[in-house]
Amino acid sequence: MASQKMDIASAIGWVPPEGWPAISRDECKARLTAPGQRFEMETIDIRGVQTRVWKNAPPNLRAIALLARMYGEREFVIYHDERVTYDAWFRAVAALAHEFQKCGIKKGDRVALAMRNLPEWPVVFFAAVTIGAICVPLNAWWTSAELAYGLKDSGTKLLVCDDERWERIAPLRDECPDLETVFVSRGTEDGDGTVSLETLIGTPKDYASLPENGLPEVEIGPEDDATIFYTSGTTGKPKGALGTHRNLCTNILSSGYNAACAVLRRGEQIPDPVKKTGLTVIPLFHVTACSAGLMGNVAAGNTIIFMHKWDPVEAFKIIEREKVNATGGVPTIAWQLIEHPERKNYDLSSLEAIGYGGAPSAPELVRKIREVFGALPGNGWGMTETMATVTGHSSEDYLNRPDSCGPPVAVADLKIMSEDGTREMPTGEIGELWAKGPMVVKGYWNNPEATAETFIDGWVKTGDLARLDEEGFCYIADRAKDMVIRGGENIYSSEVENVLYDHPAVMDAALIGLPHKQLGEVPAAVVHLTPGETATEAELQAWVGARLARFKIPERIVFSADVLPRNANGKILKKDLAQLF
Repeated sequence: MASQKMDIASAIGWVPPEGWPAISRDECKARLTAPGQRFEMETIDIRGVQTRVWKNAPPNLRAIALLARMYGEREFVIYHDERVTYDAWFRAVAALAHEFQKCGIKKGDRVALAMRNLPEWPVVFFAAVTIGAICVPLNAWWTSAELAYGLKDSGTKLLVCDDERWERIAPLRDECPDLETVFVSRGTEDGDGTVSLETLIGTPKDYASLPENGLPEVEIGPEDDATIFYTSGTTGKPKGALGTHRNLCTNILSSGYNAACAVLRRGEQIPDPVKKTGLTVIPLFHVTACSAGLMGNVAAGNTIIFMHKWDPVEAFKIIEREKVNATGGVPTIAWQLIEHPERKNYDLSSLEAIGYGGAPSAPELVRKIREVFGALPGNGWGMTETMATVTGHSSEDYLNRPDSCGPPVAVADLKIMSEDGTREMPTGEIGELWAKGPMVVKGYWNNPEATAETFIDGWVKTGDLARLDEEGFCYIADRAKDMVIRGGENIYSSEVENVLYDHPAVMDAALIGLPHKQLGEVPAAVVHLTPGETATEAELQAWVGARLARFKIPERIVFSADVLPRNANGKILKKDLAQLF
């Protein structure tokens, strides 16, 4: 296993610096989690399961909001020409929280949020969770029927949405019997039984002039319900993952722990916190952006920039103008930043880190980020059911193991189980990944059968096929249900996709199974080429054949003029690709 790791690292041109790593991962953990340290742990009972937690994590999201208020005139959100300070944001949160209570919203009631990434998004989110309501961030890409499903399934009592989402929801409002109140932002005047959000708290440019009110007094515990995030729903109806205040607060220290490990491994001292500016380009209704991103940024007082719609050239302009330190989201975004011909026309030297999750990435991407931007690459593994971060991988460790998603954070545990879930697999063998820790959600909203099937004694069965190496680093092989079985031989899609990604002409790739009379199914690939590059089906088949066993070579390869369709989590919608054949 170690030689395989070194072969891949060598293949991308990585040579560890002399003296790296300065200390082992175990020593990092011992130092950072020692009594009295910021990342000290304690073991507590959570729903009958003994669980390690961050001792110094904020007790709830209300505490995070009160902490962020202290950042005052520091800029929090930038969106086009709208700039909102922390003080202005808190004034809007407090004002809207009082409005929610006037509408009868009590602790445990559901408040849905359906809008693109706008300055209003973190206002609505914190206004809901700081009074003990359960915020339900709905997928803004959903159709009318899907949005109505989320509202009905969650039993939402109050909805805040932008005008674009309301146009979709309005025709089906009668299908949402619990929905009593609708606030619409960036729309027309009050009408259709809705209230304009601007009449309540003004526009983002008005937030600074709102009265300086405190938050309504509500007692909130770490295990109280905070959010319902819906799974991507690639099969069947989406399921609502019920998250707690502890789930989201855990991510703040998990992100810090991963960053601190990278510094110690380098043999350096952990620096004092410095304000950073980040460009958030993935939707906040996904746990990667909300839980792993927004929570830590708010707690640290960082500046966040939103875009109306992802566009590489617009991103270059923003990075140059605002001196952005970090961006990313999913691998496709990183590839587009690297390969866009306009990149050379902009000063992107402020970039320090490009991170991503939500989808497998090619090892070559790790080297490219370092080579092209001089930035440190980062990724991690998590899922809606773990409220994002379980593993973290960045800097030299990531360059050294470019095909891994990293080791679990100190409060998390991973194990690899047999297909039937009865035995734990030996180190290095592939099986289903199970995860445990204070980031694992309570279960699925109003779905006891699915909850019992997926959550077992504090562990969540992830549905991902993976292996762990001797140091605990995790390697995702594939989704358990995303595997091509050719004549009884298992083909892990990500393995073939990574080889295709390594071809200089390939920008996007996906492997699916096509029905076959004799073999059951055979592998086939859909490929999107890098602008200006060319490749043929035969050339790519030969490329794969030179690197993998013959049975893994795609029988057919079709070329897509566009990047491949993805859901909001960044995962390719493979069910949409079969029609191309």
